Amino acid sequence: MDGLANTFWSKRRVLITGHTGFKGVWLSLWLQALGAKVFGYSRSTPELLSTSEGTFPIESFSGDICEEEKLQHALLTSEAEIVIHMGAQPLVRRAFQDPIETYTTNVIGTATLLQCVRRSKSVRAVMVVTTDKCYENKDWIWAYREIDKLGGQDPYSSSKACMEFVVNSFRNSFFHPDRFADHGVAIASIRAGNIIGGGDWAEDRLIPDMMRSFAASQPVCLRNPRAMRPWQYVLETLRGYLLLAQHLHENGHRYSGAWNFGPPETDIQPVEWIVDKLATAWGAEATWQIHEGSRPQESQMLKLDCSKARIELDWQPILNLSEALQMTVDWYRHFYSGKDVREKYLEQIVTYSLLANSNWPIVAPSYTSSQL
Repeated sequence: MDGLANTFWSKRRVLITGHTGFKGVWLSLWLQALGAKVFGYSRSTPELLSTSEGTFPIESFSGDICEEEKLQHALLTSEAEIVIHMGAQPLVRRAFQDPIETYTTNVIGTATLLQCVRRSKSVRAVMVVTTDKCYENKDWIWAYREIDKLGGQDPYSSSKACMEFVVNSFRNSFFHPDRFADHGVAIASIRAGNIIGGGDWAEDRLIPDMMRSFAASQPVCLRNPRAMRPWQYVLETLRGYLLLAQHLHENGHRYSGAWNFGPPETDIQPVEWIVDKLATAWGAEATWQIHEGSRPQESQMLKLDCSKARIELDWQPILNLSEALQMTVDWYRHFYSGKDVREKYLEQIVTYSLLANSNWPIVAPSYTSSQL
């Protein structure tokens, strides 16, 4: 399939858990611009989404991912056909500080969602977003495939591996692809990591910390400057989500399972390389230094083999890392200048969509580049 069908997302009912998070906001606005009827489930809703414009305003439900009754209400009320589960505890260092919260949110929350899906008559496709860190990381030079062993030596990584086990268990027990004609629900898990882009405000994460420091003319402190990471622009990954969701909805028994979405080999770079590039893009007031304190153990190398997505979904990244970093800096510059941030979200969605495929109708007519 070449890109997304022209009309697939029009009036499509989609429920996103964790829609107020970094990727959730981007995905909510992108889907809304595509003409989808977007519902969100999260503990709170930012003004950006609560006042979002469009043919179908984004409707939000408030609750914890482990509150089964509230989550069930959101699922049944929305009559969602597609569920994208991003509600999670996403930070490595926070998982060290509070492992119980991390396991509860990531593991029990995922099981709670899938149990609610069992009672839904509308859901046809479910995507559970985990991370590349769900693999048992051997720090080897080869890329990890979807069939490689899962694991994790720290609370965050192991919680994500557990999410994968939960997904696989529910899929085999209640939504097996061989019995798709009986239940009609396709379930996939998505593995990606080190997503970058504007709108990420998480504490203790490299690029948000850098942008806050640069904006305040303060030096950035680096914990692991030589750590290698597979950096990828947020819209690259979300384009993979959209493609996979359509395939799951239209031909679910073929596309249930695990999927990797990662950058090319050339975009696996050390932290200090990223910092140098971002500091140059930001300007002379951007500085950084090495943090000499204690550091939690972090994996030094992890990369994904995305052959499955490339072959089965016709997906591959289109931006190089320098372009992704420039778009990221542009977003934060726009934010700190006090301008309308929603305008920047939509502008970058339009820009990226045109680069992805000139025949790919990513935005509704009301969101043309000339209006932004």
